[in-house]
Amino acid sequence: MIMMRQAFFVFLVVLAFTVQAEADDGRRQNKAETVIQLEINGAIGPAISDYIGRHLDKAAEEGAACVIFRMDTPGGLDTSMRDIIKKIIASPVPVVTYVAPGGARAASAGTYILYASHVAAMAPGTNLGAATPVQMSGLGGSEDEKKDKDAKGAKKEAPAISDPMTAKAVNDAVAYIRGLAQMRGRNADWAEQAVRTAASIPAEEALAERVIDLIAADQADLLKQLHGRKINVLGQERILLTDGAVVKKIGLDWRGELLSVITNPNIAYLLMLIGIYGLIFEFSIPGSVVPGTIGGICLLLALFAFQLLPINYAGMALVLLGIALMAEEAFMPGVGILGFGGLLAFVVGSVILIDTDQPGFGINPAIIGAVALSSAAFFILALGLLFKSRRVPVVSGKEQLMGAAGVALEDFTDLGMIRIHGETWRARSDTPVSKKQRVTVTGLDGLTLLISPVKEEAE
Repeated sequence: MIMMRQAFFVFLVVLAFTVQAEADDGRRQNKAETVIQLEINGAIGPAISDYIGRHLDKAAEEGAACVIFRMDTPGGLDTSMRDIIKKIIASPVPVVTYVAPGGARAASAGTYILYASHVAAMAPGTNLGAATPVQMSGLGGSEDEKKDKDAKGAKKEAPAISDPMTAKAVNDAVAYIRGLAQMRGRNADWAEQAVRTAASIPAEEALAERVIDLIAADQADLLKQLHGRKINVLGQERILLTDGAVVKKIGLDWRGELLSVITNPNIAYLLMLIGIYGLIFEFSIPGSVVPGTIGGICLLLALFAFQLLPINYAGMALVLLGIALMAEEAFMPGVGILGFGGLLAFVVGSVILIDTDQPGFGINPAIIGAVALSSAAFFILALGLLFKSRRVPVVSGKEQLMGAAGVALEDFTDLGMIRIHGETWRARSDTPVSKKQRVTVTGLDGLTLLISPVKEEAE
């Protein structure tokens, strides 16, 4: 009897553990049914970095099976790229980068992000590569580089880099991408070629060279191939359960859209100038309020954008110097050298203001030219006329009446009428005034002029 009770107790314990395990499996299955899809379209900048970071955190809170980056990018800023990669490596949720649709690319910064992802996938007809630091582009081939080419023009090996700064940037990028390749078990040698020689590769060859993990025709095919795949996430082995998962697509929200707009170098540049001009207007015409308010808001937005963008502070100093010189020309008209020097400093500073050659992160030269010419016209002409007008004698109002000469219209001892500037005024005099006698205005009491008669000299 005792043995039967013990056996029954053991049976209950085993049954409880079985039910609990099934419940845990059910919860895990429910978590696996959610896949979050994020879009990386266009140049990678601060807005994309912020967008990815916030939604990776939300994916971890929701217990998503994985996060898919649907990517089509020409590259982007190095700082934003490294921020995204740090977030991928630290994410407890697996990250799958999927270069799609057909015809898309993962160039430059996109290649690094693809290598950093837990799973790298591409659609047919896509490509990746060209991960050379952008400072090397456009330098032209050196003599040593030309010798490394065969008769057909194909480069045998990466040429030696004579510029120490360029070599430093390239070697740093090579070490970075090789580290990512070794961490994810991908082809590190081809990754180095993508940096040193700007090599690119289509999807089919990338799969054959172990650069990526799989090729998927569409999203459904991607989820099917991901199902059951074992991956390493933060040192722990995970199995992806994505077959039949519900994909939750999340695009840029209002915050991301706003950040994307104000971190556009052209917009940030214009915001800075509007802010400076607004404050100049406010200081020139105190109490106008509106220019100062708008200028302050625009300047703060510009400073926030510049905090996220690679700014050359020498360029910003030249822009401010140019504005100051053109404004000074308004106080010293006719010299010309200040206005010309200010215009030159303004243009040079605007050109070098954004310290990168990445596509999508430069200031449009047409905008620089238009703003430079309009700024010169504003400071040299408009402000010049404004300050000249301040030196012209007043022709109306109380100030114009003081010291003015008039003629008495009648004889009076205290109050009487006079004509001044074609107008008839009530006047008060401490001494008797004769009709048609000339008088001078010495003060104003409300609408009554205080006058003093002018003594007529004898013939």
